[in-house]
Formats: sequence, structure tokens, C-alpha cells
Amino acid sequence: MDIPVSVDADGDLDLDGAVIVALGCNDKGAWRDCREALEAALARFRPEGIDVLLRSSWWRSDAWPDPDDPPFLNGVVLVRTEHDPHALMAALGRIEEAFGRRRGTPNAPRTLDLDLIAYGRLQGDLDGLILPHPRAAERKFVMGPLAEIAAGWEHPGGGTADDLAGAAPVGRDAAPIR
Repeated sequence: MDIPVSVDADGDLDLDGAVIVALGCNDKGAWRDCREALEAALARFRPEGIDVLLRSSWWRSDAWPDPDDPPFLNGVVLVRTEHDPHALMAALGRIEEAFGRRRGTPNAPRTLDLDLIAYGRLQGDLDGLILPHPRAAERKFVMGPLAEIAAGWEHPGGGTADDLAGAAPVGRDAAPIR
């Protein structure tokens, strides 16, 4: 079920088919730091049948909802895959598991968080998988990195990535690290 991200006649990305994955880390686990953990996670995408087409820089933000937890490092990638949405989620879950992700307390520190933000223009509840991600548009640490690489991507609920990044109420402190 390969949904391509193509280039139109003007050389601009046609983002209707964009498959978007957000990455986050605030527990370095076995790595030197979260940046190294996230880079290692990206290296696992290709063996799982996920090709990274575009990637944002890494963005830092305070942990939410508890700013006393370690800060997060986040980023967004546009990918191409032949996986359907459920198979893609399974592949992302395998990568998280390999990085020691344990699901327990919501919003607890984690070694790796991989979220499927959008899969083309699919929307709604797909047998328990809700697309686009139901809270992504409210999070600057998702919309900011997405706007960096695909400012014109349009959320099915309305608004471009750039507009949503500017209005996002969660993670207002999120900023790219250089």
C-alpha cells in the first residue's frame, strides 16, 4: 500500500500522500544521549521496510505534562513504505521495543516514542488506529518539526503544519537545536 510523496510540475512536494512519523525521547537508555538514541532508531527504519524521505532537525522541549521529568528531543520524518497503516504501526512498535520502550504510566519518561501522525489522507478510526493522530495538531513539538520540512502539509481537520505549529497550545517552548 505504497502511498508516494511526489513532486508536482512546479517542483513542490505533493503532500496528500505523506506518511508522517514523529519521534521522541527523554530517557537516553543505553545511548550516550537522546540524539544518539533517535539517530539509532532512524537507522532501524530501513530494515523494517520504512524509507525516510525527509527529516526535520531535532527539537527540544520541556516534558509534558510534568516539566520536572527530563526534557524531550523530538523530530518528524516523512517516509515511504509498502506497509499498510497497521503493519507500519507494528513495525514502529518493534523498533520501540528494541529500544526498551515500556508502556505503563501515560506521559512517563521513555527511551523512544514513535507515533504515526498521518498516513496520506486517511482519517477516522481504522480498527482502533485513529488517523491522523488525534493530538498531533495541538503539539508544537510535532507541528514545529513538520512545518520545518513540509510547512504546507494540510491537516485533514484544517490548517497547515505551519499554522498549527504557531497555534499549538502544548509544548510552546519547543525549539530546534542547532
